[in-house]
Amino acid sequence: MLLDEINLPDDLKKLNDRQLHELAREIRKFIIEKTGEYGGHLASNLGVVELTIGLYLSLDLPKDKIVWDVGHQAYTHKILSGRKDNFDGLRQYGGMSGFPKRSESPYDCFGTGHSSTSISAGLGIAQARDLLGEDYTVVSVIGDGALTGGLAYEGLNNASRMKKNFIIVLNDNDMSISRNVGGMSTYLSGIRSARGYNKLKEDIGGFLLSIPVIGKPLVRRIQRTKDSIKQLIIPGMLFENMGITYLGPVDGHDIQAVKRAILDAKRINHAVIVHVVTKKGKGYPPAERYPSKYHGVAPFNVKTGEPLKKKTEETYTDVFSDTLIELAKKNPKLVAVTAAMPEGTGLLKFSKLYPERFFDVGIAEQHAVTSAAGMASAGLRPVFAVYSSFLQRAYDQVVHDVCLQKLPVVFAIDRAGLVGSDGETHQGIFDYSFLTSIPNMTVMAPKNARELRDMLAFALKFPLPISIRYPRGTAYQELSSLEAPIELGKSELLYRGKDIALLAAGSMVSTAVHIREKAEPMGYDVTLVNARFIKPIDTEMLERLAETHHVIVTMEENVKQGGFGIQVSAYIHEHHPDVRVIMITLPDNYVEHGDVTRLRAALGIDSDSIMKKLYEEGIF
Repeated sequence: MLLDEINLPDDLKKLNDRQLHELAREIRKFIIEKTGEYGGHLASNLGVVELTIGLYLSLDLPKDKIVWDVGHQAYTHKILSGRKDNFDGLRQYGGMSGFPKRSESPYDCFGTGHSSTSISAGLGIAQARDLLGEDYTVVSVIGDGALTGGLAYEGLNNASRMKKNFIIVLNDNDMSISRNVGGMSTYLSGIRSARGYNKLKEDIGGFLLSIPVIGKPLVRRIQRTKDSIKQLIIPGMLFENMGITYLGPVDGHDIQAVKRAILDAKRINHAVIVHVVTKKGKGYPPAERYPSKYHGVAPFNVKTGEPLKKKTEETYTDVFSDTLIELAKKNPKLVAVTAAMPEGTGLLKFSKLYPERFFDVGIAEQHAVTSAAGMASAGLRPVFAVYSSFLQRAYDQVVHDVCLQKLPVVFAIDRAGLVGSDGETHQGIFDYSFLTSIPNMTVMAPKNARELRDMLAFALKFPLPISIRYPRGTAYQELSSLEAPIELGKSELLYRGKDIALLAAGSMVSTAVHIREKAEPMGYDVTLVNARFIKPIDTEMLERLAETHHVIVTMEENVKQGGFGIQVSAYIHEHHPDVRVIMITLPDNYVEHGDVTRLRAALGIDSDSIMKKLYEEGIF
């Protein structure tokens, strides 16, 4: 196999055109097999195999720099930069990250994981290069889906001022995770279909060059007036009008065409966009037919494309999806907002049933929050469904546009807590901390499926900003018989004991149940309280617990700083200094990728680890 002979980028440059195409085929097969075994981002990686090879052939890596936007398309890059043998640990605990990571390889010049960052990051690297008097090429690769993010336009705006070379490769596959929406998608679609412009260039150039004596001067004159031709053939020419040279569109599955385009772009002494058209999922029929479904996959059968483990149990996302639809039947003012994640957040069914009440804004979380604020100010009841880690991107809008104005926006925060294989950039472990710091924000966390349903109904009647955070995966179904009505700021006493009280938030309630069960044979009658509200905390319940318990153990799937336990500890310390508070939290750090069960054990928040800690603390 040719792939066995490719260990570093220079090895590529020894291959002829036929061998390069064979290598692309082998890389696709390798990616399909490895993601089939370990899961990962499949369709996006299959779409950029030839594009990545073309980049490698035209650059001197790692001296030259490639910044991959988001980074979920960097598998070929990792394979070609000496890491193909590490794919057996792809996204596994202690193994290779699924995203570019500076600590992993000198070929990863900038760590990524969230969208729309590559232009700004690449521009910063190019500015450092120029200021330090160094000489290398910087390429930012960004997808058309990422161009819906405002940061991309901030980067483009400043890139237009560059006086030295800076290359932006626009990987246009008409997709982000789901199909793209909005004006930029329409604009790029128009460019894709404007083949007349490229054909005009070829026909005029070929004809004029054949004319003796005057042919070459005429071609040079037309090249000098090419901007006018572009304006006629491709209306708008957004990038050119910004001062950024536009090259393309280029067939992203033609290795030599990509190589030529990059070499041409390197000769331009300012910012240049190379528009490359690719097909997401190319080379694997199931992924070509259903690119959204195969964007991020669990381990699957390569022959059939079907997941190895069928989903049989109801997830929290399922519960949210079905409940929102039921509530929408009763409330015509209820609207749903997503930022390019209709499937991931469970809004796909809602979008089909209520298309006029569904708003997919693309990868634009800031716009999603402020537009939801606008809707709320005009009388609608917007629900913004978003992953915890992506809500971070709209913190200012939550503070300024929603909470400052006390607008009743509901934030349905999915993937809260540990999410597993996507690693540091996707773990939802900071939302308690940043949301509870905002005045006028209420934060809830359900213990099980039924409580999530009740909390959604409560939230849609609440007159102020409110958040509900719930984890990825199977919805906990136990304890439903103990359900008490939800009251603002009130926790729920599940089991009354003495001496030791477990005060658990959200996903940690089920863990607290296990701890109570393990403590019972040891002779301990443990109180268990479901916090329900992270903000405001239930000080009345804290007073009751302090009267009859000498130890309160808080449990949460969030970092310690700014979290639930800190609030409880501060209150108890001020009012009942004789009561001991032990906080079970995640460490104030980023958490690497890996299976959630293994991560919980490694981080000390599973029941066995907590029992051990309480034993070491002299509690049991």
